[in-house]
Amino acid sequence: MSDGNTGAAGGGAIYALGIFGAWVWFWQQADAFWEYVLAIIQGLFWPAWMVYDLFKALAG
Repeated sequence: MSDGNTGAAGGGAIYALGIFGAWVWFWQQADAFWEYVLAIIQGLFWPAWMVYDLFKALAG
């Protein structure tokens, strides 16, 4: 029997790959200690900023 949560597991894997990719990107752009700290934070929250900007653009 399926419990209906299989889609959530796939979405979590894609989200995790996006975070790792963002960390690689932002880490390569950093030059100083605080920029590396900011890169870690940006990697965690970039999907939220991206979705917010997408909805803002769609709204007009």
